[in-house]
Amino acid sequence: MIRQRISMIAGAALAISACSAQKAATKDSKALNTSFINKAVKPGDNFFRYANGSWYDTATISPTETGVGSFYDLDKTVREDLKGILEKAEKARAANGSNEQKVGDFYAAGLDTVAINKLGYSPINPILAQIDQINSIPALMQFVADREHENGASFISWGIGADDKNSSENIAQFSQGGLGLSDRDYYFKTDAHTLEMVKAYKDYLTKLFVLTGTDQATAEKQTETVYNIEKQLAESHRTRVELRNPELNYNKIAVSELNTSESNIGWNSLLATLGVHDTYVLVGQPAYYKKLDSLLISVPLSDWKTYYKAKTIAGAATYLSSYFTNAQFEYSKVISGQVKQKPRWEKMYGLTNGYLGDALGKLYVDQYFTQTAKNRMDELVSNLQKAFSARINNLDWMSDSTKAIAQEKLAVFLKKIGYPTKWKDYSKVTINRNTFYENVMSASRNSYNYQLSKLGKPVDKTEWLMTPPTINAYYNPTVNEIVFPAGILQPPFFNPKADDAVNYGGIGMVIGHEMTHGFDDQGSQYDKDGNLKNWWGAGDKTKFDEKVKQVIALYDTFTVLDSLHVNGKLTVGENMADIGGIAIAYDAFKLTKQGQSNTKIDGLTPDQRFFLSFSQIWRIKLKDATVRRLIDLDTHSPAEWRVNGPLMNFNPFYKAFDVKAGEKMYKPESERIKIW
Repeated sequence: MIRQRISMIAGAALAISACSAQKAATKDSKALNTSFINKAVKPGDNFFRYANGSWYDTATISPTETGVGSFYDLDKTVREDLKGILEKAEKARAANGSNEQKVGDFYAAGLDTVAINKLGYSPINPILAQIDQINSIPALMQFVADREHENGASFISWGIGADDKNSSENIAQFSQGGLGLSDRDYYFKTDAHTLEMVKAYKDYLTKLFVLTGTDQATAEKQTETVYNIEKQLAESHRTRVELRNPELNYNKIAVSELNTSESNIGWNSLLATLGVHDTYVLVGQPAYYKKLDSLLISVPLSDWKTYYKAKTIAGAATYLSSYFTNAQFEYSKVISGQVKQKPRWEKMYGLTNGYLGDALGKLYVDQYFTQTAKNRMDELVSNLQKAFSARINNLDWMSDSTKAIAQEKLAVFLKKIGYPTKWKDYSKVTINRNTFYENVMSASRNSYNYQLSKLGKPVDKTEWLMTPPTINAYYNPTVNEIVFPAGILQPPFFNPKADDAVNYGGIGMVIGHEMTHGFDDQGSQYDKDGNLKNWWGAGDKTKFDEKVKQVIALYDTFTVLDSLHVNGKLTVGENMADIGGIAIAYDAFKLTKQGQSNTKIDGLTPDQRFFLSFSQIWRIKLKDATVRRLIDLDTHSPAEWRVNGPLMNFNPFYKAFDVKAGEKMYKPESERIKIW
């Protein structure tokens, strides 16, 4: 199922309000790790390498990981905390039906690889047998819709969320799907890296067919059948850049119209089986469903059955025997560069968080997230909000009338910290420590019914789109909210014993980043109530769009690997949030006692510590294969350019490190991009 459009940080940190720098420094004057600094690099040539170079040049990536650095450090902390909770719950044998029982037994069942291996692929054998019995396209569509209730993988991608132009109401939303590779362009690019991924994907599908009883030669033919269907579907897909255009992807269509124009899909029957009875739905990418409708007739039914078998097996591989999970990993090795599988418990803590996230999250926050931390985070977010408001007032390119509307939007940001006020209900989920696959199906049905229950009801603004232990943060334009789960609200990104420079350069920048998403190239198209609606004066919007173009052009010049560049159009929203985030955080820092002083710690001025902290939260080193994949898929720039890109446009950085003309990051002041 799809979910609402959100912009993420891809990681963040805990925060506190302004405190005495001198007092904090006496607690932990080493909160900033100066050993990471490489003084052989000029700050004005490459600040990321200056701040992190000594660490970067010696850091090694674990065989079970795709990278190393700050986010990986935090992930290790969280997963070890969750492991302790899960192991305790597993042993507790708590009262049947309690969150602790469900979490513990789900985890235990997933760890029982002896029982799982003994079952082989028998959990999905009835589904494969049902596919064999399909004798018509209407029967296929009926089966596809039935399988959606248990999260069945197929060519239908949908969910329930706020109507972008009527944000108080929920509506069924359909988007493009049906592919096995992670991007439509992979079906058409012919470079060596892409061809290697395609081969690995085909090998994976072939292996899955063989593991479910098909001979090698037939399996290879079936793989080509599946791939050819996917390639035809991919032709109708919009690119990732096109998907960033909210207006282009807002298409509210009458079900009666769809049922007439796409009769092979049979929208009336499809929606009835899904449980949707609305007269209108949103179809993000109409060309995809037109293509699907035509292919349902032009592609033989036998080929569709082969396709759906592949989707069924691949969708279930994670929950089947080690033969399937090993095949899955062999494929992932090629696209990620990861050398060795993670231990089983790590996979299971992730699955437990995915299927029983609020049940596990409640146990997590009870143990690891304090009310004091929440209060401090609330206060710091408010500080950043005030700093952003002041920057809007001081803009020289925006009219007073548009400023007033922007201020209204900023003032009503919904701020969510740590965990939800309303926890999801798992009372209808049946968990048994002897039936892993059945546990997954029960949790899937519960999730499906939860989504479906939102139809016909107003949008619930208390809902969270991430679980409390998640190491991330997000801005959601249809609710106009910024959200910081408990998982990211801790070191190494925030240190309660550190001076303000470290915390404002770290979590302060992250908060500013999320706030700026409300005014980036996408967020700026939504009003204070979360409606997709133009609220800009004509001249203001023209000036803003010119700044967007400047950001795109700058980031297009950044080289990542060999001749591989950052995709400025794909990453522009995140880049704008980075540029705005550091500026807002710096202004908020300058309101603190330390920010207004010149007192050095470890020989560094307050401003220098602020910028070093900012750089060190992006202390990340990735496998080349992962970098290449992220350039294709991720809306965020690589870590080095999340640091250097914003700083080369920020005047206080030049002053703090005496950056001069001729140094590689230097830009004449007239050419520095200033948005907020």
